[in-house]
Amino acid sequence: MSTTKSILKGFGKTYFTEAGLLRRNRVIEDLEAYTPMLMKSLLANKLIHNTYTESIVIDDKSVEIFKLNQFIEMFTYKEYWQDSYTKFENKIGLTAGGKFIDETADVVLDFPFKDTVLKAGMKKEDQKDADEPFLHETIAKAEIDQLLEPKIFVNATKYDQENLDGAPVDAFDDENLIIKGNNLIALRSLKSKFAGKIKSIFIDPPYNTGQGSFNYNDNFNHAAWLTFIKNRLDIAKELLTSDGSISMTIDYNELSYLLALGDSVFGRNNLQNIITVKRASASGAKVINPGVVNVSDYLVIYSNNKDEWKPNKVFAAKERDKRYNQFIQNVEAPYSEWEFTTLLDAFAKSKNMKKTELKKVLGDSYNRLLDQFAFEHADSIFQWVSLDDSQISQEARNMKYNSKNDPDNIYYMERTGYNDYYMKNGKTMLFMRERLIEVDGELAFGTAITDIWTDVLPNDLHNEGGVSFKKGKKPEKLIKRIIELTSNAGDLVLDFFAGSGTTGAVAHKIDRKWILIDQMEYINDVLKTRLIRTMAGINTAGISKDVNWRGGGSFIYAELMEKNQGYLKDVQHSETTKQLEGVVHRMVEGGADFDFRVDVEKVLQDPEYQAMSVDDKKQLMVKVIDKNQLYYAYSDMEDRDVQDLMSESDIAFNKSFYEERDM
Repeated sequence: MSTTKSILKGFGKTYFTEAGLLRRNRVIEDLEAYTPMLMKSLLANKLIHNTYTESIVIDDKSVEIFKLNQFIEMFTYKEYWQDSYTKFENKIGLTAGGKFIDETADVVLDFPFKDTVLKAGMKKEDQKDADEPFLHETIAKAEIDQLLEPKIFVNATKYDQENLDGAPVDAFDDENLIIKGNNLIALRSLKSKFAGKIKSIFIDPPYNTGQGSFNYNDNFNHAAWLTFIKNRLDIAKELLTSDGSISMTIDYNELSYLLALGDSVFGRNNLQNIITVKRASASGAKVINPGVVNVSDYLVIYSNNKDEWKPNKVFAAKERDKRYNQFIQNVEAPYSEWEFTTLLDAFAKSKNMKKTELKKVLGDSYNRLLDQFAFEHADSIFQWVSLDDSQISQEARNMKYNSKNDPDNIYYMERTGYNDYYMKNGKTMLFMRERLIEVDGELAFGTAITDIWTDVLPNDLHNEGGVSFKKGKKPEKLIKRIIELTSNAGDLVLDFFAGSGTTGAVAHKIDRKWILIDQMEYINDVLKTRLIRTMAGINTAGISKDVNWRGGGSFIYAELMEKNQGYLKDVQHSETTKQLEGVVHRMVEGGADFDFRVDVEKVLQDPEYQAMSVDDKKQLMVKVIDKNQLYYAYSDMEDRDVQDLMSESDIAFNKSFYEERDM
């Protein structure tokens, strides 16, 4: 806006009052009239020209269009360049066409600061005691473009079973990838290479419970969280294949808002499932307070295109079907010599007990041991079933009636592509083995999964992955089900709230390619360590036994190249006011990036700042350093000074990753 105002001042008092206030209505009138001198002056400015013009082709000729409505929109806001960052500043509500619901009929969700990019990172300290750090897509267009352009990767290291400690790598060939850095910026850096290539995205974002990363003041809590998520969903959609999907876990605090937001980004017709996931039992401290005990989270799944999305059939284990209660005592003998008894009699015989003694002697172990015996002898267990004449062939009907007339013998029919018939006295034998499927590495009676999952509670979550991540891990069994539902072997899976690395570990074990993004300092001790252990085949619990995981594969770890990190560390390590002032002056002279709303030199002259303690000054300086300008853009790599900060292998890796596109 400052650029626009400086141009308008060139027209003397035409657009300003004697008191220096902007005559907004006059500006809007002249814009709508396309006043020649005004338009010429505005479009001569490079920033305005690049931001508000668009080239279109008409009759094979390129024509530039000035986006007048978008430009005028600035002047209809409540002087927001001084005291507001967005026209949606005052309330959360439903709107249509930019007007609230009472003014129109078609409904979409709007919320405070919807039209902004939240500059906060994922770290809690990035938001603590800070004002709401938003960039407006119109006002700060240039800064947003700079913020989101692809960044340089450094410390690119490849890990495999021969290099568990890692080795520098100078090329990228679509390997599994861990990126350390702000996830919004990292996602934007992935766009040129991975747009339209990711089959399944899973995220476990901050739940906005008021206790975690989004503990803002109540007035802006929803706004901050919604903006944070929306920015990331927008780019996530661009990364998905046309038949891909995104799965998001959430609790009741923001479920309704996430659904409205998901509808706006992916389209309401692409909402595929809202799944209730039991995450705990109603026990312990949870049952002390009155009311309903909360033991569930929700899994929300959106497809990118409902007409192309084809989820896989996934099964959950169910209880043993007790109708399979007959037992062949000599199943290895020819079928004509088979001898029959009941399952319970065979179980009692295996325990050298009378059938009537089983429950009394075995106690609470009775059902478990009986099930174990049944599954171990599934080839010998069956049930008698009657066949519907209208559903079987003439040959089968003839055999059925022959067996009725000869009830002491077993009749056999081989059936190509189907289970064979064994008939006796008009009934066929349906074998238990033929009804079992593999669920989580074990044979079980299966049932198609529903939208209520109560069977993914972990028994030893704290041991999964071989790393500690208090209250942060999702069970590998849960992630396995999601990935198997939404992708196939060889597909690419992305998690940009990677946390402890569960998504990558599971994807690795079930033959998917993967990309993980996180910016927390624990990434080396937790996430990367977990993936090294997984790759090495070191016991990591979880689904390893279910899928017979023995290790293998590789991955690359890389970091977004930090720009002002040295300054930031120097500020944090300053012990005296003199040391801090030295750092700050170096920052100013060295062109460090500060929050665009702060004039640091004026701050330094402010008596209130000068009276602060050294700790308060340090906190303020950390706060005003533009954290999202800590990363070097890929376009900066043409600068020899930047290249001098990089290794030769990292320079080569970036050129390989970005396929040597123009910088």
